Amino acid sequence: MTDALKRLSDEGVAIWLDDLSRKRLNTGNLAELVRDKHVVGVTTNPTIFQKAIGGKDDSYDEQLRDLAVRGVTTDEAVRMITTADVREAADVLRPVYDASNGRDGRVSIEVDPRLAHKTEPTFAEARQLWWLVDRPNVFIKIPATKAGLPAIADTLGEGISVNVTLIFSLERYRAVMDAFLTGLEKAKANGHDLSTIESVASFFVSRVDTEIDKRLDKIGGEAKALRSKAGIANARLAYQAYEEVFASDRWKALEAAGAKPQRPLWASTGVKDPALPDTLYVTELVAPGTVNTMPEATLLATADHGEITGDTITGSYAQAKADMDAIAAAGVDYDDVVQVLEDEGVEKFETSWVELLDTITASLADFAKKPAK
Repeated sequence: MTDALKRLSDEGVAIWLDDLSRKRLNTGNLAELVRDKHVVGVTTNPTIFQKAIGGKDDSYDEQLRDLAVRGVTTDEAVRMITTADVREAADVLRPVYDASNGRDGRVSIEVDPRLAHKTEPTFAEARQLWWLVDRPNVFIKIPATKAGLPAIADTLGEGISVNVTLIFSLERYRAVMDAFLTGLEKAKANGHDLSTIESVASFFVSRVDTEIDKRLDKIGGEAKALRSKAGIANARLAYQAYEEVFASDRWKALEAAGAKPQRPLWASTGVKDPALPDTLYVTELVAPGTVNTMPEATLLATADHGEITGDTITGSYAQAKADMDAIAAAGVDYDDVVQVLEDEGVEKFETSWVELLDTITASLADFAKKPAK
């Protein structure tokens, strides 16, 4: 039986796990995935932490009890808990980081999503998180909102590695790559070693299909034949844009100074439509120099029956453009789709963060009433 995940890795796709919890850390599951499933990175987001800490997991009880005794605020408790998990995960992945010369072995932690439309507070929180986690193999996640773009450049300019998240449109992706180049130029001017700065750009896939397919179903008729084509086509055109930008003279000047390219990261790769193959957003998005961050179910499905046949992106651009043009001709407004997705993405993460804060508030109050052991 072929090792699909190894084949994927051999094709130049870095396999990351889109999940983290203290239980996963304490049981050794993350270390097992690194050892046996070719996992070389971890991404987190507010929803992942909300599910981990808000679930029936007593792994957090001891820390929550100590924080309650200390009388810390909810915001401080959330950051103490989440950064502890990220720090430990970074330690698990440190051998990967060392072996890959800092390319992989990274763990992402996101700025407070309530700051998504505020540039200076986002930049300040990015620096604070970098200091709090205190590991060289951390990524600070910053959303690719209009306000986030200058914060991305400023954070990179401080020598801090960044995972840019919530990218849906090709136009915004180009703006993200421009912010990356600007950030490296700032870092160089500030005297930072560019070879130590890493970045990925998280381009979302399945959510694009979900929104566009909903609109195609509403249009009806022949438009339905275009279902489930947009997510892959959009991502493939993003890779084409990546190839163009990282062949530019502007990039080559930074590369000569030691910089490494910002890799496209395929996010939202869990299939939402049960009628589709569960490995669709893995097998159809294979290309060198990319990252695919997968929920565990997608990771295990790929390991079990994924068919990796080689590069499935390079050379597909004409068909991808034809698919997107056909979707537009059917009456789907791409610009509206990607704006809706960005707004919903920010809102969902805000909602998860508020739910997490509420959970921690209740837990702190509960533990404050209990006698110490």
